[in-house]
Amino acid sequence: MSTLTVRQAVSDDIGSILRIYNQGIEDRIATLETDAKDLNYMDSWFQDHQGRYTVLVAERDDEVLGWTSLNPYSHRCAYSGVADLSIYIDRESRGQGVGSSLLQALEDVAKEEDFYKIVLFTFPFNQQGQGLYRKMGYREVGIFEKQGIMDDQPIDVMIMEKLLK
Repeated sequence: MSTLTVRQAVSDDIGSILRIYNQGIEDRIATLETDAKDLNYMDSWFQDHQGRYTVLVAERDDEVLGWTSLNPYSHRCAYSGVADLSIYIDRESRGQGVGSSLLQALEDVAKEEDFYKIVLFTFPFNQQGQGLYRKMGYREVGIFEKQGIMDDQPIDVMIMEKLLK
């Protein structure tokens, strides 16, 4: 098996990022979004993720297998050291170490960008995701009960965090 490489995303990656994000939407395990996104949406999102709020991709043999991003947690200056994260892995690549590689690289970038803490929001039923987060040192903070609606059903959302050293 070829080496997995994690690198800064470039505009040529937007199609792969979109494909993987739409898989996450379809699978109903990673986001409250329910409608597939298009290239215009993803291009706009990507433009908002330049500089401090970055996007990384993991690739093998020139194929993007997953992506992660730092997102604003809050625009209030008191929270300037806290970032929210997103991570999505291609269906066929889940459970193969792609997520761990992406999160480690994202944490390194976060420290370089003067973030001291990363938070994330996940579904309590997403056991595979929680396994990754716990393995990487994230801790559960609590549960927002009925935080959103997905497919006409209320959904709980778990908050997790990691203090960066």
